[in-house]
Amino acid sequence: MGPKKNPQMDNMEEDVEDIKTSLNFLKGELAAVRLQQSSILALVNEVKTLRIQNDEKDTKIADLENKVDELEQYTRINNVIITGLKIKPRSYARAVTADSEGGPGELDAGSTEQQVAAFLQSKGIHLNCNNIEACHPLPRKNNSEKPAIIIRFVNRKNKIALLREGRRLKGSDVYLNEHLTKRNAGIAKHARYLRKQKKIQNTWTTNCKVFIKLNGPPEEAKVLVIRDVAELDKYQ
Repeated sequence: MGPKKNPQMDNMEEDVEDIKTSLNFLKGELAAVRLQQSSILALVNEVKTLRIQNDEKDTKIADLENKVDELEQYTRINNVIITGLKIKPRSYARAVTADSEGGPGELDAGSTEQQVAAFLQSKGIHLNCNNIEACHPLPRKNNSEKPAIIIRFVNRKNKIALLREGRRLKGSDVYLNEHLTKRNAGIAKHARYLRKQKKIQNTWTTNCKVFIKLNGPPEEAKVLVIRDVAELDKYQ
């Protein structure tokens, strides 16, 4: 007669087999998780690399935009913008006559120069038209607006001399300003807002660069050149 079987031993053997099966299954699952984890880490590293590359591209683009803006501003370095001055066009008959005779048409540069020079002369400002390379109104959004007028001088000294006389126009609603790029004009506008809010003492432009003077005693207040509007955020 053979040995008597122990049911408890049989159950234990079955449990051991089940545990081995479960462990093998878990090993397989763990291997799959590790494989997925490796794939995820690879993707994370790839994303980091792409972000670094994008940041480098953004930096290069920003540098190129800065250089383009600097070049554009340099081409305007000899210009003055007059705002608030109403320019009268020549009569249609005179314009037609001039055109038929081979002369310049309506609102030609000479006519604009003469009217600008006459107005400035009435305010005690002498404008030598021989120093002007070009003078004409800029396009406007609608006919009800007074067009801004651009004067391009043959050299920077003439421009600076005219801007210094701008104080004589106080109370006339006519203003003389440097011809800033859209970017620098935005910086200057924001700086004027800070001055109005008394967050800074003063702001002005020189050679198409925007300067601000910080609050503080005159002998201690710093003067800074602002090249990006974000630099003004700290003075809000």
